Amino acid sequence: MKTLPLKIILLVAALWLPCSAYAAKNLLVFGDSLAAGYGIAVAESWVSLLQQELARSHPGYRVVNASISGETAQGGQQRIAKALQQHHPAVVILELGANDGLRGFNVADTETNLGRIIEAARAAQTKVLLIGMMLPPNYGKTYTLQFEKMYPKLAEKYRIRLVPFLLEGVTQEQFQADNLHPTKEAQPLLMRNVMKELKPLLR
Repeated sequence: MKTLPLKIILLVAALWLPCSAYAAKNLLVFGDSLAAGYGIAVAESWVSLLQQELARSHPGYRVVNASISGETAQGGQQRIAKALQQHHPAVVILELGANDGLRGFNVADTETNLGRIIEAARAAQTKVLLIGMMLPPNYGKTYTLQFEKMYPKLAEKYRIRLVPFLLEGVTQEQFQADNLHPTKEAQPLLMRNVMKELKPLLR
């Protein structure tokens, strides 16, 4: 009996593999402690809930969480190239800037660093969803307003989608003792806030 060539055997085997094995795309979450699940179990974080939602509604996507607690826009700018090269994401969810604001960094510098991250992702043919944040009022009206406007400004400049405020709808009772990080009860709301603007990028 004649044996089939190895190339034909491999081709036939490949055709039997599920299509999803080839269609899977990485969605890179690139953020700080708000995306890293600070103070709660990782499985309870909005990023994990997002993976569960995508498995149901958009099974061709796989979430990769490259978020680091305490990360700043400058730190993110320094490591984005490696993250893009390592994960080759189809979409980047950029959730940075909050730590810059809480530390009183120059808003223009933060804006520049976020812009560089967006530019790196765009150069890699990657879609970007920008996550906006707000600061507590005790940082002064001028600074907080300048910080808040930074995100829509970036979204308009680069023509990318924006979640205006990640914590929109979170009540005071849904924050941890530090009054900065949401509890596990708030995580489904955060996931829905992100998913609302993410959906158009998954087509």
